[in-house]
Amino acid sequence: MYHYIKRFIKLLMGLFLYALGIVFSMKANLGFAPWEVFHYGLGKTIGLTIGIVSIIIGLIICLCAVWMGEKLGLGTVLNMILIGVFMDLLLMFSLIPEANGVFMGIIMMVTGLFIISFGSFFYIGSGFGAGPRDSLMVALQRKTGLPVGLCRGILEGTVVLIGWLLGGPVGIGTVIAAFGIGFCIQIVFAIMKFDATSIKHETLNATRKYFMDLYAKNE
Repeated sequence: MYHYIKRFIKLLMGLFLYALGIVFSMKANLGFAPWEVFHYGLGKTIGLTIGIVSIIIGLIICLCAVWMGEKLGLGTVLNMILIGVFMDLLLMFSLIPEANGVFMGIIMMVTGLFIISFGSFFYIGSGFGAGPRDSLMVALQRKTGLPVGLCRGILEGTVVLIGWLLGGPVGIGTVIAAFGIGFCIQIVFAIMKFDATSIKHETLNATRKYFMDLYAKNE
C-alpha cells in the first residue's frame, strides 16, 4: 500500500508541474503551445475557461483512444481532469507574472518547457498510464502505421490550425514549444537517468483489481 501511495504522490506532483509549465509558456506572451492554442481558441468561442476546455477535450480524446483499442490507466483519467483544474487555479490567482519583452518571454517559454518535462518524468514514472493526447498519438500510429513523430505532427498541426482559426494566439512561442519540447524532455530524462520505455503502465482494471484484492485480504 505504501508503494501505491508513493506512486500516487508522484503522479499528482507530475500533473501539477505539467500544468505549471503550461501556464509559464502561456505567460511568456509569445503565442501558446499547440494544444493550448486549440483549447484557448475553443474556450473563447464557446465561453469556457481554458482549463475546462482542456478537460472536455481530454475526455473526448480518451473515448476516441478507447474506441481505437488503447487501454487507459488512472494516470490517463487524472491527467485529463487535474491538469485543467491546476491550470485554471494558477491562472485565477495570477501566480505567474506575464513576461515583458521578447527576451524574457523566451526565457519563460523555455523554463515552462523544462517544467513540463520534469512533470512528464514524474507522471510517466508513476506507471499509472499515459496522458490522453499521448494515448491518441499511439492509437493513431497503430491504426495508420505511420511513424509516431509524423502522427504527433499531424495531431499538433491540426489543433494549431483549428485553434488559430478560432482565435487562439499563435506566435514564435508556438514554434519554440512544438520543436523544443522533445529536446527538453530528452535533456531532463537524461539528467534523471530515466528510460520511459522501461515503465510498465498499469491499466484501470489492474488498479481496480489491486484494491479489490487488498480489500478482500482485510475483510
